[in-house]
Amino acid sequence: MGKIVKVSGPLVVATGMEEANMADVVRVGEQRLIGEILTMSGDSASIQVYEETSGLGPGAEVVTTGSPLSVELGPGLVENIYDGIQRPLEVIMEKVQGNNLPRGVEVPALDREKKWEFTPTIQPGAKVVGGDVIGTVQETASILHKIMIPPKMKGTIVSIQSGAFTVTETVAVLETEEGEKVELPMMQKWPVRVGRPYKHKYPPTIPLQSGQRIVDTFFPVAKGGTAAIPGPFGSGKTVMQHALAKWSDVDLVVYIGCGERGNEMTDVLREFPELVDPRTGESLMKRTVLIANTSDMPVAAREASIYTGITIAEYFRDMGYAVAVIADSTSRWAEALREMSGRLEEMPGEEGYPAYLSSRLAQFYERAGSVSCIGSDEDRRGSLTAVGAVSPPGGDLSEPVSQATMRIVKVFWALDASLAYRRHFPAINWLNSYSLYLDSLKPWYDEHLGKDFLKNREWAMSILQEEASLNEIVQLVGKDSLSAKDQITLEIAKMIREDFLQQNSFVDIDSYSEYDRQARMLAMIRKYEDECRAAQQRGGTLAELFSVPAREKIGRAKSVPADQYKTAYDAIQDEMEQEITAIAEKGEDAL
Repeated sequence: MGKIVKVSGPLVVATGMEEANMADVVRVGEQRLIGEILTMSGDSASIQVYEETSGLGPGAEVVTTGSPLSVELGPGLVENIYDGIQRPLEVIMEKVQGNNLPRGVEVPALDREKKWEFTPTIQPGAKVVGGDVIGTVQETASILHKIMIPPKMKGTIVSIQSGAFTVTETVAVLETEEGEKVELPMMQKWPVRVGRPYKHKYPPTIPLQSGQRIVDTFFPVAKGGTAAIPGPFGSGKTVMQHALAKWSDVDLVVYIGCGERGNEMTDVLREFPELVDPRTGESLMKRTVLIANTSDMPVAAREASIYTGITIAEYFRDMGYAVAVIADSTSRWAEALREMSGRLEEMPGEEGYPAYLSSRLAQFYERAGSVSCIGSDEDRRGSLTAVGAVSPPGGDLSEPVSQATMRIVKVFWALDASLAYRRHFPAINWLNSYSLYLDSLKPWYDEHLGKDFLKNREWAMSILQEEASLNEIVQLVGKDSLSAKDQITLEIAKMIREDFLQQNSFVDIDSYSEYDRQARMLAMIRKYEDECRAAQQRGGTLAELFSVPAREKIGRAKSVPADQYKTAYDAIQDEMEQEITAIAEKGEDAL
């Protein structure tokens, strides 16, 4: 127990803390505000308080709990909405019957009264190690929650029982190698700043299918990979992350609203329960954990929210699931780091951010990966994909958070405000973005989509780059002065942009596009180009070639129902070939 000697916003300095340890969680003042020890000097501790500190003064008591900031892991996580330090917001709202988060409120993260139906998967006498699954709970229609032995334990199961239990009741008894008997509940705790262990990390080789054509075809991210979405205000970062959370082919999504506007989080909360998961047919909330630490909540808790979210994600990864962590936005998290660093009077780095900004960002993104899970089961593989938004002030990508993120992540989706203003969504700039996973994903593409898919992707990218250089000439001398070859290039680039890359999230069929559909659409546009160039050389006029009815149908093919697109695309392609051949023959006759 110590006494406060200084209060500076969320930073509190207390003396008499020689018994405490670095990173211990403490309770501050009469209201028992939650805090975490950041630095120790003699018996003096600097404490980061995760709640509003108004009213605190020198002399108030500080009591250490003796343990680091940890999260409760067990049935009840999915469909829940937590704040940055895993307090269930809906439960708190019911308890206090108000909209504001009261200070010092103590509510367990997992419901202590709800009973879950536990089904054992092993028998008494079985030898187990950390990570072994001893039973299952059907948490939601989409998630089968696997109850695992805590990572650092091993021994023999003495007894195990089936039935309905709360998360704190004993479901099994483990006898350790030392002969000690340990009661195992369904819940376990894990410190948020320590990554959960795994056996082996593999290079990511399977794409994360998002249903967004510019992402899946042009700049894919692998399952277990890392990606960043930088962009100025109003360019669609949050909308893009919502789309990833909705449609990505992962088993579970952890969405972290870190310092974002409250109304944006409200949109998520209202929208997700109504959306149907295309993989399971259930509500999207059945496979989602939300962490809401909005811009009006305490700054210090914002810094912890990222770690809370990724620790929960690692727990589900250890069950063998594919998990995606969507962090919106890491810039707000970095601003919280900067504020706390300033109050600690640390030497500032570039633009006032702490010198350890890059290493902290790396610690977050490095917890992603495709891994072999701990335990006796050799075949259990899980993946954790981390996607973070970056909000550079004024859209300046040379600022420290953007630069540090670009050095770490392998996929960079650069959002462009000018595209957003032109109503081109997703507003990802195809000339500034990149993905470094294409080589490792090539075997998967070749096997599932054929060898032409990546060739068509490279062709489309070269057409768009050529268009960028031709546009400079067009602005000087006009489009009509270009050669026929260049005019066809501009027309094909326009088709790629408007018919392929642009998606309408308000149209159900177009908001999600599966890989086979994307591959067929891109191949159809390339076929149109080949036919056009051949017909033009045979004497066909450009005006006629650009106005063939089938060309308009390619753009409208995005709205063909999912069970009809193969037949529709084949019919459009046959029609297109006939129309262009007729124009070519007409041109030959004229010659």
